Amino acid sequence: MILAFSVAPSGGENPDGSVADAVAEAVKVVRASGLPNRTSSMFTEIEGEWDEVFDVVKRATEAVAPFGSRISLVMKADIRPGYEGELDGKLERLERAVGQPGGSLS
Repeated sequence: MILAFSVAPSGGENPDGSVADAVAEAVKVVRASGLPNRTSSMFTEIEGEWDEVFDVVKRATEAVAPFGSRISLVMKADIRPGYEGELDGKLERLERAVGQPGGSLS
């Protein structure tokens, strides 16, 4: 599975509203997991088996907890049994399709 998630605290004491330090703690947990992952400006994607991915998301969420009185967690999953390496594979297929007239994604 590939899971894209965003986790951030609210109700913290940072006057400018930045959650960068909290998100950094969550990303450290993801990177230390050893699972394939990628972080963008909005989401972190992680790939692995159901239980291991959700364990990492839980620990990343817990890492954010000290930064506020509430936590927002948004998740989207692509569950495709029997496939691995899709974190990069999906993008590679997309780039091929973009470069070819009538290209298709599968």
